[in-house]
Amino acid sequence: MRVTLFDYGAGNLHSLSKALTTVPGVEVRVEEDPVRAVDTEVLVLPGVGAFGAAAARLAPGRAAMRSALERGLPCLGICLGMQLLFESSDEGLGQGLGYFEGRVTRLNARRVPQMGWNPVDADRTVSGAALEIAYYANSFVCRAEDASIVTAWTTHEGDRFPAAVRRGAVVGVQFHPEKSSSVGVAFIQGFLREVVS
Repeated sequence: MRVTLFDYGAGNLHSLSKALTTVPGVEVRVEEDPVRAVDTEVLVLPGVGAFGAAAARLAPGRAAMRSALERGLPCLGICLGMQLLFESSDEGLGQGLGYFEGRVTRLNARRVPQMGWNPVDADRTVSGAALEIAYYANSFVCRAEDASIVTAWTTHEGDRFPAAVRRGAVVGVQFHPEKSSSVGVAFIQGFLREVVS
């Protein structure tokens, strides 16, 4: 199974790559070109970084990547990667992929960024791999226009926002499964097995 990490210059690639290769037969490659990144069986948009800079790296291949997702290319977007699946962000200029309708806004809390473990409520994102708690590191959150795409929620200081979204084989998670111990790795394994089976 070929899994491609799209490198927009700031992603947490090492620990994520390590978590992905816990599934037997997975070959991970890192690709900086957004057009070449979609020549794969599974696309991963990693977390860490700023929306504006990542959107700029994505811009030359935005249409190609969006088209590949619409055609059914499995994709996992993590933290910033999830935010790039939406239309735009208050964090910076540029367009996301617009695969999910909605905007990314600043977390409405006194303590920002949110750093550490937080509950994942009613997770139904990946069959057989539901999370109850996960590790977060974020200042911005996705505000989905269609609540039916939200497959899990979380709350930080009274601000309730999507912990995970899904449409078809495209999943976005605000938490970092690669930093969420064995339950996070099980979530990644469950996603890979489900989308390529």
